[in-house]
Amino acid sequence: MSKAMGSKYSVESSKESKEYFEFVKDILDHEVVTEMKNFRHHYSTTCYQHCLNVSYYNYVVCKKLGLNARAAARAGMLHDLFLYDWRDEPRKRGELPHGFTHPQKALENAREHFELDKLEEDIIVKHMWPLTIKMPKYPESYVIVMMDKYAALLEFGVHCKNKLKGTVGNINDRRHHRKTA
Repeated sequence: MSKAMGSKYSVESSKESKEYFEFVKDILDHEVVTEMKNFRHHYSTTCYQHCLNVSYYNYVVCKKLGLNARAAARAGMLHDLFLYDWRDEPRKRGELPHGFTHPQKALENAREHFELDKLEEDIIVKHMWPLTIKMPKYPESYVIVMMDKYAALLEFGVHCKNKLKGTVGNINDRRHHRKTA
């Protein structure tokens, strides 16, 4: 069962997150998205868990604000759809760091596997604003900017708590690489 950090609800089975799950279940089950479980993202959190955290809280905030919660949930799950450990990627001279470039890579990957509308595309490609320079076009895109940072802070807090307790998981200790068939 999947659960956003800080939430007491399972996204698959709780009545509180039923609508959220309906919006994202096809994405959660997609093999390219489940592959994100193999890559560390922030601290001891996988890329998949981070995207789930952002997606869920993006949905909650947008729903409370009367915004497009469906697009917010779906784009949140896809906002970091890159299948590599960015710490292991060599950077060429003059190349921008990962934080500046991964939104475009995530958008390209999302387009390859899912049908997106203009709102979802803007949410994905602008989630790192102001690093991405171009300002978000929609309120939902501003919400993900905040929820991405909120999720990273949650993940850092959980990591620190686990480190103090001596229960940091293996994802922090080993390298994760894409499986080749």
